[in-house]
Amino acid sequence: MEQEDRINDECAAQGPRALSSAAATVPGSIPDAEAILIGQQQWEAIHACRARGHSVSAIAREFDLDRKTVRSCLRESAWSAYQREVPAASLLDAHRDWLRRRAAEVNYSARIVYQELRSQRGFDGSYEIVKRAVRPLRAVAALAALTQCRFETAPGEQAQCDWGQITVLLSGVRSELHVFVMTLGYSRRGYAEAFLHERMPSLLAAHENAFAHFGGRCESLLYDRMRTVVLGTIDGRPRLNPTFESFAGHWGFTPRLCQPYRARTKGKVESGVKYLKRNFAPGRMFRDLEDFNAQLAAWQAEVADQRIHGTTHQRPIERFTEEARALVPTAAHPSFLQALVRERIVAEDWLVSIEGNRYSVPFTLIGRTVQVVREGGSWVIRHRGAIVAEHTVLAGKAQLSVKPEHGPGAAARNARQRFSASSTTVRPLDVTREVEARDLAVYEQLAELAEAA
Repeated sequence: MEQEDRINDECAAQGPRALSSAAATVPGSIPDAEAILIGQQQWEAIHACRARGHSVSAIAREFDLDRKTVRSCLRESAWSAYQREVPAASLLDAHRDWLRRRAAEVNYSARIVYQELRSQRGFDGSYEIVKRAVRPLRAVAALAALTQCRFETAPGEQAQCDWGQITVLLSGVRSELHVFVMTLGYSRRGYAEAFLHERMPSLLAAHENAFAHFGGRCESLLYDRMRTVVLGTIDGRPRLNPTFESFAGHWGFTPRLCQPYRARTKGKVESGVKYLKRNFAPGRMFRDLEDFNAQLAAWQAEVADQRIHGTTHQRPIERFTEEARALVPTAAHPSFLQALVRERIVAEDWLVSIEGNRYSVPFTLIGRTVQVVREGGSWVIRHRGAIVAEHTVLAGKAQLSVKPEHGPGAAARNARQRFSASSTTVRPLDVTREVEARDLAVYEQLAELAEAA
């Protein structure tokens, strides 16, 4: 017993626990070494204790090691530092940089990356290799998403724009509406308006109405990659839709685009769309689109602007007081939509299509190109600089506005009307006589003769 105590004291005098902690560092001269499991001095102390008769369990307790580690140490005839295992060469080695970049762009879809490697980069490995390579990249991105900081903007710096689809009852009929939402980044005050579609005229009208609602615009507007805003990329850079690019230049704001597959970077407006769907729409009925927008405007003023926002902990309308001073005023700025010249080719029925409705022009312009400009509540149609037709803007879609004087036979009808007005004899209308049906070419010839005269 006394001998065993003496052996324990000798082992303890060598400071096994201190050796254990001191051996946890890696000398700088060994670049490939990781944390050394057993230091050289500790290895020698373990062998010395074993030589003095200590059991494996006693040594493990004394050095605070696992017994398997002690046995492994005792089996070694000489100490050697731990060396990192050199990974085996992989078929993906030549594609590592591309894979890291492309995986992020396709939302870490191993299947898409694998297909592109096979079709574009000559990769002949298996899908399992690609899946194992993408898995840790996806995990890192998920962790970063959980810990990312919210991006805040200064007053008047940025607004975010998006569309949301909603199904409601219009006069009892289930109808899908497209709601445009613009949210100011600083105050979180929003503007929303519903349309029947998301085409360019609706997008531009929604912007101009939002600018009027706020009394100004932000320096930049953020979008996802909707086709009315961006058409694709050229040399890796986004190519804006020419009409929208002209619109942005007309109003003087800078369009910003979300990164591909990262639409959540415009989370402020997406939250606004969700809030509208959950708080405004449930349980309501509407007569038509105009009634929907009227109720929506009242809800924005009475509810959305007055609530305590979950992020800012302030009412948007109160925080807007500060942001309004930083907005670029737009009240005196002319409308892009009214200044926009639309070119149309006159169809064979002497009609031109404008925003879903059709309007007549003189039939002699069939096949010709005319220019259409909106002036107030009217469409003004010109040919070679001369006004050839004016129509009141029709509400809704699939409507028709035809003026009789534009059609074939108008000149002949006018001549008959003048002759009838000069006649002193008024004959009663004989409803028993059959009216002769004439080909429209007859009236065209009459019109040509009248014009020649």
